[in-house]
Amino acid sequence: MRTFAAIIWRDVILGIRASGGAALSAAFFALILVLVPFGLGPGPDTLQATAPGLFWMAALLSTLLGLERVVQPDAEDGTLDLIRLSPLPLELAALAKIIAHWLTSGLILTLLAPLLAPLLNLSFHAAPVLALSLLLGTPALSAIGTAMAALGSSVQRGGMVLALLVLPLNIPFLIFGASAVASAQAGEDPGQALLLLGAASLIAMVVGTIAAAAALRIGDE
Repeated sequence: MRTFAAIIWRDVILGIRASGGAALSAAFFALILVLVPFGLGPGPDTLQATAPGLFWMAALLSTLLGLERVVQPDAEDGTLDLIRLSPLPLELAALAKIIAHWLTSGLILTLLAPLLAPLLNLSFHAAPVLALSLLLGTPALSAIGTAMAALGSSVQRGGMVLALLVLPLNIPFLIFGASAVASAQAGEDPGQALLLLGAASLIAMVVGTIAAAAALRIGDE
C-alpha cells in the first residue's frame, strides 16, 4: 500500500505544480461560469433555468484539461515501467491515478461550485445539491478520463482524441447531475437523480479502473 499512496501523492503534487493542472482546471471552470451571464444576459429567470446544466457542462469540460498528462509523461520517462514491475497490481495503480486526478480536479470543482452559484442565480437550497451531485459524479469523470488516457498514452498530443472518446461516455453523468440540481431548484426531491448518479458513478469507477489497468497491460505488450 505504500506504493499505492506514493503514486497518489506524486500525481497530486505534479497536478498542482504542472501547468494545465489543478489551477488551470479551476480557473477554466470559474471562467466559463463568469462569462455565461454576459452571453445569456443578466435575466435572473434565464440564468436560473440554465444554471444546473451549465455548472455540469463546465465541470465536464474542466476535467478534460490535462487528461493527456495523467499517463503519457509516465510512459515517456519510464515511470510506468517501474509501476508495471512493482508488486502493486495494475488495477490498484490505475485506481491511484484516478484518485489523484479527482483530488486535483473534481474535488476542487466540488468545493468551488457553491461559491460561484450566485453568479447564475442558483437558489440557496439548490447549492448543497449541486455540491453533492459533483461530489458523487466527478469521480466517474476522473475514472473514465483516466481509462481513456491510459488507452491513448502512446498517442503524441492526443488531447483532442481523448476529448472525443471521453465526452460521449460522460453524457449520463451530465444528465443525472443536472437533473438533480434542477429538481432542487424547482423545490422537488432530487433524491432519485442523486441515487442514479451515485450508482452510475460507482459502476464507472469499477469499470474505469479495470479498463485503465487493461490499457496499461496492452501498452506493456
